[in-house]
Amino acid sequence: MQGHLTQSAERVYGEAGGIAARTIVLVAGGTVPEIAARRGDFADWIGSHVRSARRGHGGPTSHDLRTAAPLPGPRDADAFVITGSSSSVTERAPWMLRAEDLVRSIVAARVPLLGICFGHQMIAQALGGDVQKNPRGREIGTVRLERLADDPLFAGLPRVFDVNATHVDAVARLPAGAQVLARTALDSVAAFRVGDRVRAVQFHPEFDADVMRGYLRARAHIVRGEGGDPEALLARVHEGTRGPDVIRNFVRRVAS
Repeated sequence: MQGHLTQSAERVYGEAGGIAARTIVLVAGGTVPEIAARRGDFADWIGSHVRSARRGHGGPTSHDLRTAAPLPGPRDADAFVITGSSSSVTERAPWMLRAEDLVRSIVAARVPLLGICFGHQMIAQALGGDVQKNPRGREIGTVRLERLADDPLFAGLPRVFDVNATHVDAVARLPAGAQVLARTALDSVAAFRVGDRVRAVQFHPEFDADVMRGYLRARAHIVRGEGGDPEALLARVHEGTRGPDVIRNFVRRVAS
C-alpha cells in the first residue's frame, strides 16, 4: 500500500451520516523487514481497519513522507493518519520538517488527523511541544492503558484496557491547548487531543498479537541488553487488545 499519493482515490460514504470520507495514510517509516515480508506494513494494517470501519467500502491511499514527491495538500483528503517509524523526530531531518509543515496546514484547515507512535510525536513537535528520549526507558509489548478523559476516540472502551506499543521517545511537553487522554506505566502522555479534530496515540493500534511478537523477537537482544526480559514480555502478548477499536472510532466518530 505504500507509495505516492493516488490522486484518483475514490471518495466513499462513511457510516456516520453518509459523510464522504477519504483517508490518506502519511507513511513515516516501515516495520521490521521480517514482519513486512510476511504481513505487509503499517499502511496495510491501518488500511484494513479503516475499511472495516467503513464496512469494506473504500480503503485509504498513502503517501511516503520520506520521498521528494510533492506532499498532498491539507484538503486532498477528509482525514489523515501518520504512521510510526524507527526514526526519531529529534533527528530534525529535512523530510520531517516538510512533514511538520503539512501537519500545521492540516490542523489549520481543521481536517481530522490521527498520529500513531512517531506520528503522535510529530504532531506534538509540529504544534510547539517537545519530544525527548523517554527517561523511563523503552516501552515495548502489550501494555495496560488507562484512560484519563472521555473522548470519542475511546467510545465503548473500558477505563483500562490493553494495547500494543514499541517506542523509545516520548512527548515530554504537550503543545499549548492539548489535553492528555491516556497514560501507561511508562508514558504519562500515551494519547492526547488538540481541539476536536486532532488525536495522537503513542501506542500502535494497528498491531495484532502476531506483529507484536515479531517486534519482541526482533528486538529481544536490545531489550535484554537494557536489562529487560523479552521472554516475559512475549508471554504477556495476547489477542484481546483494543487498538483496532481506536482506529475505527477515529474513522467513525472523529473523522466523520
